[in-house]
Amino acid sequence: MKRPTLEAVAARAGVSRATVSRVVNGQATVTPQIREAVLRAVDELGYVPNSAARSLVTQRTDSIALVVSEPPTRVFSEDPMFSTVIRSASLELEAADRQVVLMLAGSAKSHARIERYIAGGHVDGVMLISMHGADPLPAAISRMSVPIVSYGRPAVPVPLPYVDNDNVGGAEKAVRHLLERGRRRIATIAGPQDMIGGQDRLAGYRNVLRESDRRSIVAVGDFTRESGAVAMRQLLRDDPDLDAVFVANDLMAVGALQSLRQAGRRVPDDVAVVGFDDIEAAKFTEPPLTTIRPPFTEQAAAMVKLLLSLFEGGPTDPVILPTELVVRESA
Repeated sequence: MKRPTLEAVAARAGVSRATVSRVVNGQATVTPQIREAVLRAVDELGYVPNSAARSLVTQRTDSIALVVSEPPTRVFSEDPMFSTVIRSASLELEAADRQVVLMLAGSAKSHARIERYIAGGHVDGVMLISMHGADPLPAAISRMSVPIVSYGRPAVPVPLPYVDNDNVGGAEKAVRHLLERGRRRIATIAGPQDMIGGQDRLAGYRNVLRESDRRSIVAVGDFTRESGAVAMRQLLRDDPDLDAVFVANDLMAVGALQSLRQAGRRVPDDVAVVGFDDIEAAKFTEPPLTTIRPPFTEQAAAMVKLLLSLFEGGPTDPVILPTELVVRESA
């Protein structure tokens, strides 16, 4: 079938081609009656706007780049945070009649490709996820004339609008919960220290121990299950008498539980464990994991809303969302 044209829509609606173009491109300089007639003709003819031509007129692509600063093996791993954020952001953008362009920035080559793509005007805005301190992309993209927001407080010295959860406060809740349960030698498995989430959760842990005049006992992982198992073995060597551990994410906590079990330590009798993220697997560990629940879905939605508001010249103030303690059998 021949594709309907603007001229055909104009003839059906009894208006000029320019009027149809204004209606299709969302311009407000058309009366409601004429707009209704044009939209009725569009529907009757099955007209679909040419996206390339429309972009030339509106200077919009209706596409948003979702840039994840991790390699594919990390994004498509067992960590459900990435799939949750990508799905939630996509749904929010779909509701705003925009589409997501997923871009993985796990190498210098991919960084250069992403910079070229964004500089070429292929997207209207950029959302950054999982940034590390040495990541060159935020500074490079911020120099382009494109709105940009960050999922999480930026780990780089670049002033970017961002949405985050209260990582410090969440960690403080976890450690206070352990103190209230009578634990006295509380260790932590911290996340990577080139990421703000890792830094802030370690800071929250240290804040509470400092208030209670207790010393910190720290091992560092990389947010993977394997690193949690290795870090837990290190902590047991460093302080065999520890009776609790706050783990900076649930995947590492799963690894920590495995190491504790292998070392003959009962949870929570000998060592209480609290994680962070409340992933689905936390309900099914042995024992079920006490954890901190951040609002991943709400945070992704808030990130999209912040970006869309930037298109209209809205505020750039950061958005910080609260966390929740979820108590299960591990603590």
